[in-house]
Amino acid sequence: MRYWLMKSEPDEVSFADVLAAPGKTVAWFGVRNYQARNFMRDQMEVGDGVLFYHSSCAVPGVAGIAKVAGGAYPDASQFDPSSHYFDPKATREQPRWISVDVTAVAEGRYLPLTEMRGVPALEDMVLLQKGSRLSISPVTKAQWDKVLALMGVSIPAT
Repeated sequence: MRYWLMKSEPDEVSFADVLAAPGKTVAWFGVRNYQARNFMRDQMEVGDGVLFYHSSCAVPGVAGIAKVAGGAYPDASQFDPSSHYFDPKATREQPRWISVDVTAVAEGRYLPLTEMRGVPALEDMVLLQKGSRLSISPVTKAQWDKVLALMGVSIPAT
């Protein structure tokens, strides 16, 4: 099992939106960075843990806990000319971008980025590294456990 931090702008898809979605599951769409895409395509597996992170908002931070609910598939937004995420170079025969489905697992206490920066156990987290802008980044088991503890979340082992 792997662990990930996945950033979403809450005005596009918030953790509350995921909680309200059918089956508490949404497609993770709109990733337009090759490294983040490769994480989804090559390394993510069903059941992997996800720290659902709100970015580009007044108080960025971890808003909830989710899990990868489905394997990689072509991101439909790349084919939609009316979408902000349209990619004219993508074709249905050779898609460039992919999505995975994520399912909400637990909400817990909102964990602001400013608080995370002050936690020594998280100092090596990719999110906290200078210049890090990846929308998806790996998280170690120790970082995962620490974030869950700070959020007051306990998830039974599967």
